[in-house]
Amino acid sequence: MDELRFGTDGWRDVIADRYTFANVARVAQATADYVKSVGGARVVVGHDTRFLSERFAAHAAAILAANGLEALLAARYLPTPVTSFAVVHEEAAAGVMITASHNPPEYNGYKLKGPYGGSATPEIYEGMIQRLDANPPAPPRPEAVQRFDLREAYYERLARLVDLSALKNYSGALYHDAMGGAGGGWLAGFVKHAGLALDLRELHGVPHPLFYGVHPEPIPQNLVTLRAVMSAEPDPVFAAVTDGDADRIGAVLAGGVYFNSHQIFAVLLHHLYRKGLRGRVVKTFSVSQVVDRLAEKLGLEVVTTPVGFKYITDEFLKGDVLIGGEESGGIGVAGHIPERDGILNALLLLESVVTTDKSLGEQFAEIEELVGLKHAFDRLDLKVASPEARDGVMKRLGEAPPERVGRFKVERVETLDGVKLHLEGGAWLLFRPSGTEPLLRIYCEAEDPGTVKRILKEARKLVGA
Repeated sequence: MDELRFGTDGWRDVIADRYTFANVARVAQATADYVKSVGGARVVVGHDTRFLSERFAAHAAAILAANGLEALLAARYLPTPVTSFAVVHEEAAAGVMITASHNPPEYNGYKLKGPYGGSATPEIYEGMIQRLDANPPAPPRPEAVQRFDLREAYYERLARLVDLSALKNYSGALYHDAMGGAGGGWLAGFVKHAGLALDLRELHGVPHPLFYGVHPEPIPQNLVTLRAVMSAEPDPVFAAVTDGDADRIGAVLAGGVYFNSHQIFAVLLHHLYRKGLRGRVVKTFSVSQVVDRLAEKLGLEVVTTPVGFKYITDEFLKGDVLIGGEESGGIGVAGHIPERDGILNALLLLESVVTTDKSLGEQFAEIEELVGLKHAFDRLDLKVASPEARDGVMKRLGEAPPERVGRFKVERVETLDGVKLHLEGGAWLLFRPSGTEPLLRIYCEAEDPGTVKRILKEARKLVGA
């Protein structure tokens, strides 16, 4: 049998290679065995817009139903946060989302959701993985699967989390680039549902299994068309971008300026604080130190976790979390499900612009001044020959970290998740293996783009790229 590898958020593989109906059935059977072991009776199944996602989801649901579980299958494609919301709304024991999120179009995946409506915790994943292949998949029972559609219920939840009176006073433009993914039409649907007067302009809103020729991850190299469109727009107009399953968010500002996930995190944190909300700030190991400094200025506790939203979910479940997020643009906020939600975060960013009468760029500039720190960031995703080669590089860096990176002295090393080198002058450099692709990710933050570029050039030399 194929060996199935589970990363930071489930199992992902190439369609028709290891991602097959037979392997989906194996994982669905293990899911059923786990759910029954904890006394569960109902499971929600959603899917994105990738090749065969609907059929893979239907197959998984039919396996779950064959095990005597009540299997609820989405009537149409859903953003991942809507599937998570459905778990809570339908009082299910678990959720399954067929998606490979931001991965290239040849991939698909299988995400698990806990009964609280968020990424399955490491304990839940371990409970499922331990049962993988313990029993052969039951003969599927598609006739026992039920369909659900809760678009209106989800919109009602969003309406309770945003300041509708403020948004209704805004008649300017907002762009939404769904990148051909599962977010297509969902933000526009909320605008109509809430009776907002804003001019919502959609790009790539029609689902496209090849994501219009780019990887559905909201990073600069994948947003060339959007940045060209935004180049002629004035402040404070911005574009919200959602990834393939709409749990992550990116942004492009007037003039075509990319606004990265660290900046979004900081603006959302500051905005929630101004709304009177309080709680802990949870960030993964690869998130900007601007977030730490801002939380310190606001008198809020910061918790740093390994990379992967499931670790942030753990903190949400402990309680008293204001906001939790990761470098990839996945951000969850207080009052909602403990889950990333690109649709909600787009609305909150717009709310911050409307209530402050300042663009996102102006808001972040104020944060930099407040914390006394300038921010520039970039990331390299280096393809490696094999997972073994990638792991060999990581082992070498962990066992013998360099004393210098070019002209920068390494002042200290952290190994919470990967190898993080803190450099003189306040910059940092992080090496991490991807959990879902044969990639080595290299992250860098410094006070200006030129320094980031120089450090990343030296980082390539360290790994022999």
